Amino acid sequence: MATKKVKTPQTLVIVESPAKAHTIEKYLGPGYTVKASMGHLIDLPKSRMAIDIENNFQPEYITVRGRAKLLKELQKDAKKSDVVLLASDNDREGEAIAWHLNNALKDKTDAKINRIVFNEITPIAIKEAVQHPGEIVESKVNAQKARRVLDRLVGYNLSPLLWAKVKNGLSAGRVQSVALRLICEREEEVENFIPEEYWSLDADFSKGKSNFTAQLVKYKGEKPELKSESVVNEIIDQIKNSPCVVSSIKKSEKTVRPKAPFTTSKLQQDAANRLGYTSRKTMQIAQQLYEGINIGENRVGLITYMRTDSVRISDTALADVRNWISKNHPEDLPAEPIHYTVGKAAQDAHEGIRPTYTSYTPESVKEYLTHDQFRLYSIIWERFVSSQMNNAKMVTTSVEITSGDAVFRVAASKISEKGFYHVIKLLASKEDKSTSLPAMKEGEELQTGSFHPEQHFTQGPARYTDASIVRMLEEKGIGRPSTYAPIISVLLDRYYVTRSNKQLVPTQLGRMISKILVESFPAVINEQFTAEVETTLDKVEADELVWNDMIHDFYGPFRKRVDEVMENTESIKGFLDEETDQKCELCGKPLIKKLGRFGFFLACTGFPECHNTKSIPLAKCPCKDCGGDIVERKNKGRGRAFYGCTNYPACTFISHFKPIDSYCPKCGWFLVEKYDKKNGSYKSCINPDCDYLHSADAEEMAMPSENAD
Repeated sequence: MATKKVKTPQTLVIVESPAKAHTIEKYLGPGYTVKASMGHLIDLPKSRMAIDIENNFQPEYITVRGRAKLLKELQKDAKKSDVVLLASDNDREGEAIAWHLNNALKDKTDAKINRIVFNEITPIAIKEAVQHPGEIVESKVNAQKARRVLDRLVGYNLSPLLWAKVKNGLSAGRVQSVALRLICEREEEVENFIPEEYWSLDADFSKGKSNFTAQLVKYKGEKPELKSESVVNEIIDQIKNSPCVVSSIKKSEKTVRPKAPFTTSKLQQDAANRLGYTSRKTMQIAQQLYEGINIGENRVGLITYMRTDSVRISDTALADVRNWISKNHPEDLPAEPIHYTVGKAAQDAHEGIRPTYTSYTPESVKEYLTHDQFRLYSIIWERFVSSQMNNAKMVTTSVEITSGDAVFRVAASKISEKGFYHVIKLLASKEDKSTSLPAMKEGEELQTGSFHPEQHFTQGPARYTDASIVRMLEEKGIGRPSTYAPIISVLLDRYYVTRSNKQLVPTQLGRMISKILVESFPAVINEQFTAEVETTLDKVEADELVWNDMIHDFYGPFRKRVDEVMENTESIKGFLDEETDQKCELCGKPLIKKLGRFGFFLACTGFPECHNTKSIPLAKCPCKDCGGDIVERKNKGRGRAFYGCTNYPACTFISHFKPIDSYCPKCGWFLVEKYDKKNGSYKSCINPDCDYLHSADAEEMAMPSENAD
């Protein structure tokens, strides 16, 4: 008698991205089909508010445009399956995606539909998740729904207001508007800052063949106030012939503790500061490392989930890293695992960001990674492994040298116990760089060399960078790990903010919008309200608050204020167009200055018959006998701005720095604003043959002289 063949149960696993699907399907093998939903398949429409205010703010969901075919394919796959596992990301957005998929599939299949979650894409983690499926967490879905509805209500009420009062096509968001406010307020501080001159005084000393430099720290028993060159020269005159004696030698030991594993915000900050990555780039690369990299014949998710505000680490991962340290740096393995404090506001749904396998050192996988992937993986691996190693110790020697009434000081630091620096190459090398000092004794006389007076100007507040705005958003409780990068991206995409020398600079349009929103809605466009919303959403997720009640409490007063502003605020649309004395070269009609999405430009008053537009001149071309103007242009390939002459191609002058409304007092060429860590923001002459560099507005800028080229 023939044996009946038993049918293998078919399981459909639905994840968010194809890369993740490819990795997971390799782990699960026969009987499993892994498909990608490509993010949200069902969401609010883009063309209308789609919130039923009269029906307790119920959202009106639709199939996302262009995703109907994919949804039908998933429904067909579900119909052929015995089990469907919804494996979208383990956060609010992922839970909402799973909820929508469940609703779209449950009537199309007899399969049992479950939810699975995991923190890392490794064979063990995926198989563990598949063996222990759970249910969709309704309260987490409600928290996402509340955020989505709240943001839609704010955006779809504020945007029409901006259309009516400022310009058509503008948009405003709840969280982005607060971030824009922070950036605009910082810009005002930068502009209002008045730099003050001050000086420092260094002196060269030597003992035998060893030379070193020390800085003046005391004069006549007090901290010196060196406000001018004359004050410094007076001190030099009084002490230049005095003997120089070692008056104090002090040694101190400092313990340096390792840092906790990365959270999303700390990863974005470190990647910005150390690697120069934008927040968007950091998250894109982290996503690639999380979803899977081909390491030889195996596809491996190299890091854990990259959207987290927790530093918690699993016992399995702690055992793995301690095993690696015991083999490679046994002298730096603590007796017990180190546990870091999780912040009060952390949701703690995920571990901190870490490598999935400590044995995959950066060097061992370097050949399989792109340059950017390798650099980001390196700092993640280093940060995690170092977090479970012994402290480092630094010995600092501070020497004071007395010359007449002046005291100079020099300090040298050396790592005495390397500890966790064994695995942090960049930081270890930085910490170990120091001045080399000869052996000295108190009372010993030294030889003197040259004096080095140097002029400085006090630096005002720095503009926000990707790193500092993310740190500020985190500190103020604005947004969540998943929103930091999108907040910056939205402001850049809308041209409310531009990135200059890695600094975030508000545009004229951005400042105008922020001013109107802040003045009209001070109770909404502020840090406290935005942080309170995050706390309230956490309560919804914890099932301590009904999401509709939260929206109801907000919307009534907000809508009333929108109506008041719409009725009482004067439109500035007409004031944005400014007459000029220029004529259109095509039709002869006057040109006017208009505000567009990308800033101000010149347009013909003959529109729509004449479509002529021009960039606004920023400066006169410095090339001799040219007579052209410098205007902003865009690189066709990358879309980056540069500044060129209107007489191109006859004149090929270009600058990658934006001209400012000031001219060089030495040669008459225009000035540009530059930035570096030493000088901060400063004005510099664009003339390559001119050495004029001006650290801030210490003096009036001269206009070009009549005989300047």
